[in-house]
Amino acid sequence: MKKTAPVRRPEEIELKLALPASDPVGLEKQLARLPVLARRKAIHLHLHNTYYDTLDQSLRKKRVALRLRRVVSDVKPEWLQTLKIGGSNDSSFSQRGEWETPVPGAELALPALRGTPWSDIDPDGSLFRALVPSFVTSFDRTSWTVRRRDGSVVEVSLDVGQIVAEGRSIPLCELELELLAGKPATLFDLARQIAHSIAVMPETRSKAERGYALAQNSLNLSLHAQPPSLSSRMSPSEAAQRVLREMFCQFTANLNTLRDFDDTELVHQARVGWRRFKSAYRLFKPVLAVADVPSWESLQTLLTVLGELRDLDVARTETLPPYAPAYGAGNASREGQWQAMTQAMTQAAQVQRKAVCYALKTPAVGATLLEITQWLEELPEPKGAADSRPDHEVSLRHWARHRIDRLHRQLKAALQNTDTVESRHRARILAKRLRYGIEALSSLLSRRRTKRWYQQATELQTSIGISRDVVQAGVLLARLEVNRELVEFLRGVAAGQEKLG
Repeated sequence: MKKTAPVRRPEEIELKLALPASDPVGLEKQLARLPVLARRKAIHLHLHNTYYDTLDQSLRKKRVALRLRRVVSDVKPEWLQTLKIGGSNDSSFSQRGEWETPVPGAELALPALRGTPWSDIDPDGSLFRALVPSFVTSFDRTSWTVRRRDGSVVEVSLDVGQIVAEGRSIPLCELELELLAGKPATLFDLARQIAHSIAVMPETRSKAERGYALAQNSLNLSLHAQPPSLSSRMSPSEAAQRVLREMFCQFTANLNTLRDFDDTELVHQARVGWRRFKSAYRLFKPVLAVADVPSWESLQTLLTVLGELRDLDVARTETLPPYAPAYGAGNASREGQWQAMTQAMTQAAQVQRKAVCYALKTPAVGATLLEITQWLEELPEPKGAADSRPDHEVSLRHWARHRIDRLHRQLKAALQNTDTVESRHRARILAKRLRYGIEALSSLLSRRRTKRWYQQATELQTSIGISRDVVQAGVLLARLEVNRELVEFLRGVAAGQEKLG
């Protein structure tokens, strides 16, 4: 008897890139001149989309999006209803189920959801009846279809418009590369060609996720660490992908938000994300194909100016304010010196933030971030490799414990000699690496022992960090050429903390 071929699940495979929204018209012209898009016919559409959910956001919690779209073109306007399910929220590259169906007009149609997973999501229809409009996206789309000799087909779309929710709106300017045929690597190949000339950034959040955030007035909030849960059945390379991707997402998501919002916590969490990423890379390095790792050299200027901005932020908002009363002590002249210093620090931070924004507009930065994104997507072993490992091969749980034990031994050795600034700094770095490693692998580790190590590492990092911050503040003030007395005062504070330490 002839077997029936399985029905292929409709799937959307795309790469999403954020673009600077300052000159959308210029962007379209610049894109059209690129060799990869030149001489290809551009199609122009206006898309008005309403996203639906329940008042308690049942669909969002299930990672489901339901959208009604009005397509306006040179021909008759068309209404489309789209259901999207799954997908990753920690990468600009996504693969998720997508079912799109024409509908009669501006109302959701339950019959259009037949033959989709909606029946599993809403078996009795009660959820559909509770749906209400949540937010709107409205934008002009310019699309180019790129066909390759190998048979791959990619639709490159520039979307320019806005997202509207709860009476608030934000500009929308992004590039979507959707794979219509071929392999996902084609998306990255085209994206790199674009990134050589245009400052793109990997965008981890979909339009729907940004719409929800706008509705909740949380769009400008920083993204903190969210270590993923790991299974002992994973191979080390599979665990590496999950851990590294979450950390890299923390880095890039905060950078993207930093382009539009001025907030010290965004700077802090971007740096935390990168430090966690570098630390986890070292942790997993024995199981990674190091030769395939993209070079990070093009990120160095960005990382440097980002670090300098963070040092200024810490000094002016955390380190220095507690010492103001002790320095002023009711003396009008000294209080004036402190005020002048505060103004100088604020101005320096403003200048440094402009340097960060300028670095983010450098095409080489976006190109490097794209290379890292692709490396992370291609990182795991081939499917089935973990199940075919020999019985004697070390399990992920055992491997994780071994790596954390090794870090703990290194920290213990470093603490045997903390007589110099350099040795204390090394101990602090090792304490951070141990803390980040325990956070990343916590689901695989013994809680009782690692809880003690984690607390020790945290306390050590904090205590050494306080002293380091005072010294760093003095260095910054000396560069700003503020009053010499103030600089000497801080050196005295640092010396006192050194003796107490």
